[in-house]
Amino acid sequence: MKVLVDTVVWSFVFRRHVEDTIYKDLLGTLIADGRVLLLGAVRQEILSGIRHEEQFERLRLSLNAFPNIPITIADYELAAFYYNLCRKNGVQGSNTDFLICAISVNHNCEILTTDKDFEHFAELLPINLFKY
Repeated sequence: MKVLVDTVVWSFVFRRHVEDTIYKDLLGTLIADGRVLLLGAVRQEILSGIRHEEQFERLRLSLNAFPNIPITIADYELAAFYYNLCRKNGVQGSNTDFLICAISVNHNCEILTTDKDFEHFAELLPINLFKY
């Protein structure tokens, strides 16, 4: 099954200077297996805030190995529905988080994240979180 990787995992691997982490190894394995999916909004979040142009360019080129998932009107509408459903039940999240949820459902893929908010979303939404 394909895995939609959230910004926090990419950031953990690319921005922090930790050489031996479970996330780095896990992401490497998923990449080698051809299972990684990248959402354009996640790409933007990863690249935002990089101060050095050389570092930005290296990371941009590395991420070019992963094409963006095409997003449809149905994906945006489902994300809005999920936002409203969760909010009605007292669960908050960002628009990008709910777009990740919608894409994961519509494209039948798991979500790899360290963001605990997704555990709350999973109580209300039919998403599958990648277990590591």
